[in-house]
Amino acid sequence: LTDCAPIVIAYEKGYFTKYGLDMTISAEASWSSIRDKVAFNVLDGAQMLAPMPIAMTLGLFGFQKPMVTGLSLDLNGNGITVSSALHERMCEADPNAMETRPMTARALKKVIDLDRAAGRPQMRFATVFPFSSHYYQLCYWMAEAGIDPHRDVELVIVPPPQMVEQLAQKQIMGYCVGEPWNQQSVAMGIGRTLITSYEIWNNGPEKVFGVTRDWADRHPNTHRAILMALIEAARWLDADENRAEAVRLISDRRYVNAPPEVIERTMLGRYQYDYEDAEVDLPDFNVFHRYAATFPWRSHAVWIISQMMRWGQIDRPIDIEQTVASVYLPDVYRDACRQLGLPYPLVNAKIEGKNGEPWMLESSAEPITMGPDRFFDGRIFDPAALDVYIDQPTANSPSPR
Repeated sequence: LTDCAPIVIAYEKGYFTKYGLDMTISAEASWSSIRDKVAFNVLDGAQMLAPMPIAMTLGLFGFQKPMVTGLSLDLNGNGITVSSALHERMCEADPNAMETRPMTARALKKVIDLDRAAGRPQMRFATVFPFSSHYYQLCYWMAEAGIDPHRDVELVIVPPPQMVEQLAQKQIMGYCVGEPWNQQSVAMGIGRTLITSYEIWNNGPEKVFGVTRDWADRHPNTHRAILMALIEAARWLDADENRAEAVRLISDRRYVNAPPEVIERTMLGRYQYDYEDAEVDLPDFNVFHRYAATFPWRSHAVWIISQMMRWGQIDRPIDIEQTVASVYLPDVYRDACRQLGLPYPLVNAKIEGKNGEPWMLESSAEPITMGPDRFFDGRIFDPAALDVYIDQPTANSPSPR
């Protein structure tokens, strides 16, 4: 995936070596492989979907492994793509909804209703993992239009590199995935991207660097050194003059193994929703360092838990504050930034969704320019209010405000 970039750059540009680290990068076949290899000490740490350390700590995979993260690897980076045939049906069902941006799922809701009335089978949509921002973004987007993603469609798990082929073979009708697999379908003319994750939630969390709690406790200096290397790599990546070189490096067959011309669309901020349309400017599609992107915001973790509860993945009372505090380690991040002489937030959480424009974070070692954080449906998420919905999460209940 494109957002492996901080790890690749830290390796290729010598940041790991700079901090005394002898690092080997292992490309894995699936998120479950990464989960298991980190849990059982085959890997020391990994790029992880942001919900994975929380799910592992809570034992939601059937086994429990306390995990921590001291660093967010990036913000944004995903998209929801459907087949060209489904896109055409959606345009016929509700042309006005299909011309509105950010695009809602209301046209899809009408197609689903038409299929149900005609006795057709449910459409199948794919995400990359049950505990992923992709899964929650797809469900959140559908639910806003009145679609119950657990009843009105069939959701399946497909590894990201297989999404394009399965869409081409009509095994799935749409998916939510990271790049370059949305732009690949668009480039091939078999899919249309409806909405990006940036549009669903401006600058929402995507991947983190995860290690077991035991490993972090035994290797605090190594952990800090890794974070320092990754923070430096993230800073390098967010310099415009470096993005073209980053595309060349991560497109290598050892890493993303995809055409550079496809990867560069998102890495250089030029996005194409439809192969017949012109590229549009989305400079914040991939954010690695600016907007305090590398900081492990506990409000991000609380939002993730809210979606776990909303979609029935957590069906028992939990101590939310204790869980988040045990997994997300902002003080470890601050220690790394102090060593680097970089500013860092002084607060652990913030209200999400209230800023439609750039803003300044004053509660920091020095003011930090932040990006918009609005949700496409206008909701405001206050992490302190989560307990309002803890007892009876349902698919149709609103996300906590």
